[in-house]
Amino acid sequence: MSQVTITPEIAKLFQGKNFVSFSTLMKDGSPHVAPVWVDIDGNTILINTAVGRVKEKNVKRDNRVALSIFDHQNPYDMVAIRGKVIELTTDGADEHIDKLAKKYFGLDKYPYHSPDEKRIIVKIKPEKIYRMQPPPQK
Repeated sequence: MSQVTITPEIAKLFQGKNFVSFSTLMKDGSPHVAPVWVDIDGNTILINTAVGRVKEKNVKRDNRVALSIFDHQNPYDMVAIRGKVIELTTDGADEHIDKLAKKYFGLDKYPYHSPDEKRIIVKIKPEKIYRMQPPPQK
């Protein structure tokens, strides 16, 4: 299979203050969709969640996922991605959620840190990318 690449234009959507609809598969095969914060590292999409949440349980069982993102200022600029989770890691996850809090809230620290919660980064490799761009303006 050839490498699917996130172009600089698509990367801008992930670098912006845009939410992602993140879809995983439940045990019975039905979809679970949740709005999440997102980050990107080269050609890898990063989602931060907590250990034990539905998202983490689902991707451990079935690593196939789908994401949809659009520019919150222009929803006609959107991307849909199907891919696979290639790694789950707690390494750097607390720092990563703080980075996302800075991006989305403008805060240096994630305000909902809990000592009872362990953060985890979900790393996703895109396998199919569909991009719809807004029509040209006259």
